[in-house]
Amino acid sequence: MRASLLQIAVDQDEPVNSRRERAASLVTGQRGADLVVLPELWPVGAFAYTEFAEEAEPLRGPTHDAMAEAAAEAEVWLHAGSFVERAPDGVLYNTTLVFSPRGERAAVYRKIHRFGFDKGEAALMGAGDELVTVALPQTTLGLATCYDLRFPEQFRGLVDAGAETLVVAAGWPERRRAHWSLLARARAVENQSYVLAVGTAGSHAGVEQAGHSVVVDPWGEVLAEAGAGEEILTVEFDPEQVRTTRERFPALKDRRLGLAPPRRAH
Repeated sequence: MRASLLQIAVDQDEPVNSRRERAASLVTGQRGADLVVLPELWPVGAFAYTEFAEEAEPLRGPTHDAMAEAAAEAEVWLHAGSFVERAPDGVLYNTTLVFSPRGERAAVYRKIHRFGFDKGEAALMGAGDELVTVALPQTTLGLATCYDLRFPEQFRGLVDAGAETLVVAAGWPERRRAHWSLLARARAVENQSYVLAVGTAGSHAGVEQAGHSVVVDPWGEVLAEAGAGEEILTVEFDPEQVRTTRERFPALKDRRLGLAPPRRAH
C-alpha cells in the first residue's frame, strides 16, 4: 500500500482560496497512491483562532467540494485533513472528511479532544463524540486529530472497532516536537497498528510548526519521516504486517477490562 502525506506550509500571508487550490493540486499530483493525507486545519491554520469564525464553512462547502474533486481526479482515497466546520446550529467543529477514489464522501470525523485548556480551540469549538473508522480495500483506518494523540483510550476504542492503520492529522507546534515523535510511536506499539501522522510546516499565527510527519509500523519502527519544511512524504507499507504482528505477539488478547477500583488503604 502506498501513502502520501502532504506536509504543507500554512502561512497567513497566503489567502485561503489560494491554499485550497494549491492543496487540491498537490492531491491530484499523487495519482498512483492508494491513500493521501492532509494535515489539521490547513485552510486556516490550527492556531489562527481569530480567523476560525470568519473562515468557517458548512460541511458541504468549498473545501469539501475541492477535495472531493481532487480525490476523484487522482483516483485516491483522500483523508482531507480538517477544516473549520459551521454546523447548522452555528456550532464550530474541527472536522475531518475522507473521500473515496470516486470522490464520494466516505466519513466525517469531528475532533473529540479540543486543545487550549479552556482557551482557543477548546473555547471556540464544539467537541465531537464519535469514534470513526473507514474500511479501505487494504486496511481499516482509525481517525484522530492532533491533541487526540495524547489520549490512548481513543486509539484503543478505534482498534476495538477494527482499525489497523491510525491516521493523525495535526498542526503540532515545534516546541513540543519531541512529544509528537514519542506519542506517534507509543500509539503504534501499544495498538500494534501503523500510525500515519501528518503535520504542517510554516507558522500559524506566530506559532512555529513542527513538521516531521512520520509513518510508524506496528513494532514502533519509523518507516519514514519528513523534515521541518513543506514536503510530500511517500511511503509503501504492508497492511498484512498488522495481522501478523498481532498473531505472533498477541498482547492485545491479554487486556484485562472491567477491573475493580483499588481499595482504599486503612
